[in-house]
Amino acid sequence: MKYLLGVDFGGSASKATLINTNGEIVAENTVEYPTLYPFSSACEQNPDDWIKALCKNCNVLLEKNGISNDDILAVALDSATHTFLICDKDFKPIRNAIHWTDSRSRTQSEFLNKHYKDEIFKKTFHQPDTIWTLPMLLWLKENEPQSFKKANYIFFEKDYIRFFLTGVFCTDYIEAQGSMLFDCNKMCWDKSLCSIAEISEKMLPKICKPTDIIGKVTKTAANLTGLKENTPVICGTTDTVMEVFASGAVKQGDVTVKLATAGRICVITDKPYPDKHLVNYSHIKEGLWYPGTATKSCAASYSWYKNTFGGDYKSLDRDAKNVPIGCEGLIFHPYLNGELTPYADPDLCASFIGVRSTHTKAHFTRAVLEGVAFSMLESKNYLDSLGIPYNKTVTAIGGGTKGQLWRQILCDVLDLTMITTKSSDSSLGSAMLAGIAMGIFKDEADAVEKCVKQKSITTPNKENTQKYREIFKEYKKVHDALAPIYDAR
Repeated sequence: MKYLLGVDFGGSASKATLINTNGEIVAENTVEYPTLYPFSSACEQNPDDWIKALCKNCNVLLEKNGISNDDILAVALDSATHTFLICDKDFKPIRNAIHWTDSRSRTQSEFLNKHYKDEIFKKTFHQPDTIWTLPMLLWLKENEPQSFKKANYIFFEKDYIRFFLTGVFCTDYIEAQGSMLFDCNKMCWDKSLCSIAEISEKMLPKICKPTDIIGKVTKTAANLTGLKENTPVICGTTDTVMEVFASGAVKQGDVTVKLATAGRICVITDKPYPDKHLVNYSHIKEGLWYPGTATKSCAASYSWYKNTFGGDYKSLDRDAKNVPIGCEGLIFHPYLNGELTPYADPDLCASFIGVRSTHTKAHFTRAVLEGVAFSMLESKNYLDSLGIPYNKTVTAIGGGTKGQLWRQILCDVLDLTMITTKSSDSSLGSAMLAGIAMGIFKDEADAVEKCVKQKSITTPNKENTQKYREIFKEYKKVHDALAPIYDAR
């Protein structure tokens, strides 16, 4: 039997998935690594941790499952968009990578909105915000000039890891669309946008297709990862489109609802929908896009809550299940790092509102789950306001969907029927992508037919939906009251 390997690099861990040529998942492994918070609003990762995670994932996956590296046909990687790294002339990291959730570049984003907003929006379909690479580069130039002057190359996360495997400096066009340095109309790096940050286009990687075979595993990388030297390496792409692909969303009107570090509702369309509150990226299937909304702290809110107040997800869910809808007046807003859709406001802060002496930890737990669901409802409402057509049965993806309670809450709040699949992990999508590149699967539809298996279906409780609609009105009032206070700070 031959195999295809996909490796994802997320906000706190790397996951590797191995599938056979029949599309069956054979083995999985996860390796965690830390996210660093050097000061308020800063969020970084050490690129050495990515490489260590890759090496451990590959070695464990092969050794634990008794699989020969001779049987690995190809490897593809994915990671979150916008996380970037500057390297010197020898391709060595100059500093830690800046994670996409970092919000230190507020001043630079305001500067770009004031002086370049129209040009940037026209070319990139997006409005300047702290999540994009361009304002982050401006922050580096202004606050770490010595590091910035040493920069010869700009890498995005998965591209740096793939460079370790192959020694090839490249990226894919979907990743490039998230840099705010790329003209999404002409599909190339834009000299004018690069000049804003005073960087040369030569510092940026060559643009490839996600399915391109860009190189092979080097001898050095083979020794460290356990992979066979000269194993083909696919360009790969970003984690969200790989999750969308792994969920089976490859047709116009398909929808994914994602509960991960960030929350997303993505609709497959035949064109982009440029809008300041939407994120527009190309789909891997030619001619399609997947414009989507973004809740900045989704599963990140639940993770923060668990780590701060203690407990494990299973026991937290069990206790929260016994709390009535609406948590008896307790409301949570998940603005731990500001918010994207529909506010694009990095100054918003998270809050618990309506606390009474009768509230228990279980009330707070459920409030977090409901608060994130309300934030996702704001995203859905915004999509509806734009008139984008989509199916009312959607696929739920991301780690947060593993919890039955949260799935039901989300289903009731959004009033949508939700399907889950046995795996919608982006690493599965990358393995499927490798299969297309190697000719194992004819195309995206063939890969979906062979690899994507339905696991569960959750339908909305109409009575609960109506109750949530009333609570949502209060949720909105609290945002409207507190936003001016946060913005004035």
